[in-house]
Amino acid sequence: MVPPSSARVLLWIQLATTLPLAGLIATIQWVHYPLFAAVGAEAFPAYHAAHSRLITLLVAPLMMVELAAAGLMWLQLVSRGAEPGVMSVGLASLGLALVLLAWGVTGLLSVPAHGVLAHGFDAAAHARLVSTNYLRVLAWAGRSALLLWVAWRLR
Repeated sequence: MVPPSSARVLLWIQLATTLPLAGLIATIQWVHYPLFAAVGAEAFPAYHAAHSRLITLLVAPLMMVELAAAGLMWLQLVSRGAEPGVMSVGLASLGLALVLLAWGVTGLLSVPAHGVLAHGFDAAAHARLVSTNYLRVLAWAGRSALLLWVAWRLR
């Protein structure tokens, strides 16, 4: 049996992290965030703290591994050239850009909104969180489509 190339391994690692992240962010967008408005002022700080702590346990490791795998694949392809039949430098660049978009929205928009919400429900911060989170939904949906298409081409 021929061992898989490092680019193929990195592709499978990205699939194993990106697909769950796409599902999680969709669940957060259409289930968790809408429920924030229904919790009630008194219970909201504890609810938000629990949500933030528990969702971070799921999302943070996946995001870190996804970023590392996408970055390593991009570096490998840029330094060695495209690996035939796996992924081009352009597709790897697009994939990495989508990861960086998700990280940027998380750090620059979502975390500050959660910081405001940590002190109690704030309708404006909640609306910002929900509206800007669509960027993360699109980033992970786009990455999912890209990676699934690349994997489909390998079959």
